[in-house]
Amino acid sequence: MIHGLSDMSNEMIESAEDFDELDELDYLEEDGFAGQPMRELNLVADKGQSPVRIDKFLIDHLPNTSRNKIQQAADAGNISVNGKVVKSNYKVKPSDNIVITMNRPEYDSTIHPEDIPLDIVYEDDELMVVNKPAGLVVHPGCGNTHGTLINAVAWHLKDNPMFDPNDPQVGLVHRIDKNTSGLLVVAKTAFAKSYLGQQFFNKTTKRTYNALVWGVPKDDEGTIIGNITRNPRNRLQMCVSDNPEVGKHAVTHYRVLERMCYVSLVECNLETGRTHQIRVHMKHIGHILFNDDVYGGDEILRGTRFNMYSRFVKNCFKACPRQALHAKTLGFVHPVTKKEMFFDSELPDDFKQLIEAWRNYSSASAKFQE
Repeated sequence: MIHGLSDMSNEMIESAEDFDELDELDYLEEDGFAGQPMRELNLVADKGQSPVRIDKFLIDHLPNTSRNKIQQAADAGNISVNGKVVKSNYKVKPSDNIVITMNRPEYDSTIHPEDIPLDIVYEDDELMVVNKPAGLVVHPGCGNTHGTLINAVAWHLKDNPMFDPNDPQVGLVHRIDKNTSGLLVVAKTAFAKSYLGQQFFNKTTKRTYNALVWGVPKDDEGTIIGNITRNPRNRLQMCVSDNPEVGKHAVTHYRVLERMCYVSLVECNLETGRTHQIRVHMKHIGHILFNDDVYGGDEILRGTRFNMYSRFVKNCFKACPRQALHAKTLGFVHPVTKKEMFFDSELPDDFKQLIEAWRNYSSASAKFQE
C-alpha cells in the first residue's frame, strides 16, 4: 500500500516523497500496477548485445525472478519483442525492446509490531523523529515483509490507541533508501501527516545529506537539474532522462565540503524528493557515490594502479559496506505548535571511519609529494 495523505490528490502524494527502495512492490505501485494481478516489466537490450536466448537474458536481468516464472510467461505468450510475441528460444538482438508480463507476487501486507531498537531523536504526541541506521528497510514490501522501521515504530507505539500502523493516514511521511542512514519523521496522527506532507509537497522542508563521492568536483557548489525516470536497461536503477517530457522533475543543490585525493565529501540539499535522487544526480555529473553497488560505486573509479592503493580502497569498502550517504539534517514546522523544528544527526561510525581513512590517505599523499 502506498502510504499517502488522505486529503491530497495522488499527484501530491507522489510529489511529497518518492519511493526509496526499488523492491518488487514499489516497482509495481510506482508504475501504476497497484491492486492488479499482473505486472509488466520493460527492458531494452544494449546496442552491443550479443545473441542470447531470451529466457537466459531475462534471468540475468531480473535477478529476483525465477526461471520457472519466466518460462510460464513465455508459454502463456506474455513475452514480446518490439511488439511481437516470442517464445523462450528467441535470440535477443541489439536494442530489442522486451516486455514481459507475469503474475504479481503475493504477500501479507499487514504491518505487525516487532521489537526492533529505535534511535528516537525527538518525540511528542503528534510525531517522532528517528535516526535510521543503514541496512534497515523503512517499510514492508515484497521481499521485505518484516523487520522494517515501521514494524519497529508499531512496537514502540503499540500501547497508543490513536496509532494504527496499517492506517495510511498515519506513519511515515517520507522515506530514505535501505542502505542510507539518517533522519526520518513519523506522524502519529492523521492531522500531523497531512500537515507535514503538505510541507514536503510545497518543498518547504529543510533537508541536507552528506555523501562521499568518487572524484573531485571542479566547482565548490552547483545545482543539478534533470528529470529522473526508471532506467529501461536496468529496472533496479533510475537515470536522468534526455527527454524533458519523460520522468519526474528533480533538483539537487550540492556543496563540496572536503576534497581528499580521489574522493570528495559533499553536502546535498534536496529541492525535490525522487527515487535515488542524490545517487542518480551525482552519477549524472560524473561523481558516483562511494561504494554504491547499484550505480557502480563499489569499484575503484579514481586513483592509481598500485596494489597498495587497491588494498586501501577495498579496506574502505569493508569499513563502510554500503553507499556513503547520510540524511544529516531535517527541518519542518510543527503541525500543532507551528514552531520551526530543526534536527542534526552525527555521521554514523562506518561513515566517520571512511572519511578518516581518506583524510589520512590524502594527508600522507600530500606529504609524499612535497
